[in-house]
Amino acid sequence: MSSAWLLPEHIADVLPAQARHIEELRRGLLDVARSFGCELVMPPLMEHIESLLSGTGRDLDLKTFKLVDQLSGRTLGVRADATPQVARIDAHLLNRAGVTRLCYCGPVLHTRPSGIQSTREPLQFGAEIYGHAGLEADIEVQDLALDCLSGAGLPDPALDLADARIVRALLAGVEPARRADIHAALAGKDGSLLTDLCAGLPEGLRAALQALPSLYGSEDMLAEAHRKLPDLPPVRAALDDLGTLARHARQAHPQVRVGFDLADVGGSSYYSGARFAIYAKGSSDAIARGGRYDEVGAIFGRNRPAVGFSLDIKELAQLVPGRGGRPAVRAPWSEDAGLRVAVRRLREQGETVVCVLPGHEHEGQEFECDRELVAVAGQWAVRAL
Repeated sequence: MSSAWLLPEHIADVLPAQARHIEELRRGLLDVARSFGCELVMPPLMEHIESLLSGTGRDLDLKTFKLVDQLSGRTLGVRADATPQVARIDAHLLNRAGVTRLCYCGPVLHTRPSGIQSTREPLQFGAEIYGHAGLEADIEVQDLALDCLSGAGLPDPALDLADARIVRALLAGVEPARRADIHAALAGKDGSLLTDLCAGLPEGLRAALQALPSLYGSEDMLAEAHRKLPDLPPVRAALDDLGTLARHARQAHPQVRVGFDLADVGGSSYYSGARFAIYAKGSSDAIARGGRYDEVGAIFGRNRPAVGFSLDIKELAQLVPGRGGRPAVRAPWSEDAGLRVAVRRLREQGETVVCVLPGHEHEGQEFECDRELVAVAGQWAVRAL
């Protein structure tokens, strides 16, 4: 029999040092988003399943915990992704006509972990722009994502670009069941399965689909993509936009390695245009994903242009170093009025003051005290340790 206090698999407590690191990252990310003009929203942790999963696809449905509401008897879902909720807020609660920039940060819950070491309770941070269909919004979100990771201290990030319009255009005439299987083969980079699934398709389409897994690498690959892919308007537009996004990223973020992966269909199924994934050096999983998803709000009655990105702060905290213990002031415990005034004044100035409770003078603590409050000639003063 397992112990009553053991947590479920891939669910864990966050202890003080790591909690402090995560909280510092959260505040920093929200500050960067605010500097771009993003307004903070806080969607609920759960809502009616019809609203939570509308227009998001089967993948998100499988990730979502479901339960029955004891008040109404209706099925509720615990959010596995906040993006559809933010789209609902933009469509129904704010209902603005122009551009809206929103950001959010909160826990989400997954029925299964995304990897062996992954948590089922990510702390999702994201930012989104609604109301502008031009590539300018894509560029701004890409810049915001890279600035967030740079500010967090992520070393040597790599930006991979793709576009959902390419695969959509190629599969437009393919029956839905085979289309889903081809998507799965592309996501898994399974070339032999892809070859089998493309059997019987027109020769040009078959060649284009089988070429997609090889269309990755530097910007030189875009010229090869123009040669190997059909000359369809959505494909041309996607390749041109990817070239623009890559040039801007190199100019604005010279330290970032930029590449392409035209077979990348991973992540959320609601993407409708240019999309990106950002990787840390030596990591095979993306630390952040984003792109355009113009159709995510359609189910709410407002098919607004939308582009955004999200990341898991807990995962980010594993990749960037913490700042270490925060210097603090140690003070004795006493009811002395002068001491209480001195402690209060230091805290008002932003200092951390740890009062040592009686009998615990030799215990360690989370905060590294580099100074102490001592009585000098009847006055309380700060002295270095």
